[in-house]
Amino acid sequence: MHTRFYHPAEITVGQLTELSVENKHHAARVLRLRRGDSITLFNGNGGEFSAHIDNISKSSTTVLIDHYHDTDCESPLHIELAQAICVNEKMDWIIQKAVELGVTCIQPLSTARSIVHLSGERSTKRLQHWQKIVISACEQCGRNHLPQVFPLISLPEWLSQKKTSKSLHDLHLMLSTTATESLRNIPKPPVNAHVALVIGPEGGFTQEEETAILHVGFIPLRLGKRILRTESAALAAIAALQTLWGDY
Repeated sequence: MHTRFYHPAEITVGQLTELSVENKHHAARVLRLRRGDSITLFNGNGGEFSAHIDNISKSSTTVLIDHYHDTDCESPLHIELAQAICVNEKMDWIIQKAVELGVTCIQPLSTARSIVHLSGERSTKRLQHWQKIVISACEQCGRNHLPQVFPLISLPEWLSQKKTSKSLHDLHLMLSTTATESLRNIPKPPVNAHVALVIGPEGGFTQEEETAILHVGFIPLRLGKRILRTESAALAAIAALQTLWGDY
């Protein structure tokens, strides 16, 4: 696979396109690409473009777009990961790997036992940081659609959205250490189903939060007999969903 760059603009076959400042630096200084080297561009709207370096210098890098490829590696299973916010490194890891595993979107949540608390400018900067992680993960894993990371909201706000928007084709799942149901016992959802998966923080959901989540119609699940850390639980659950109903 050629080196992939996310280019958030229109891409047209046969035209010269200038890479962004960030991509230019990565191409020239990190990857040390040279004129004539092949690369791949995608803009998040589906498909990708093969191209080659036309000119590369300290001030700019231009590429010639050669061909469009209708490449799609999205999972047929639409998974929304609602993840209680955790410490920076763990949250970054969850987002990166969730994208690689094929989630459709990610909703960070603030909960009663969340260790990290963000608001205002800090929350905005963190969202921008997460979006960069999504882009980098898509560049690495070959996805041509960017999963969306939504702004941080509280668990009650998110549950309110779910209560009003839930359709007959939705499947809502909550991982819980007190649950007895196994994922293998859940009937396979229809092809166009959207699965919402909610994961608690390091200390887990409070009893009141679990009750509120169940009240909206979530099914409590347990992954095996062991208690998983929040960053392990999210990724293990996504992988299990993809194995049972997705593209694994």
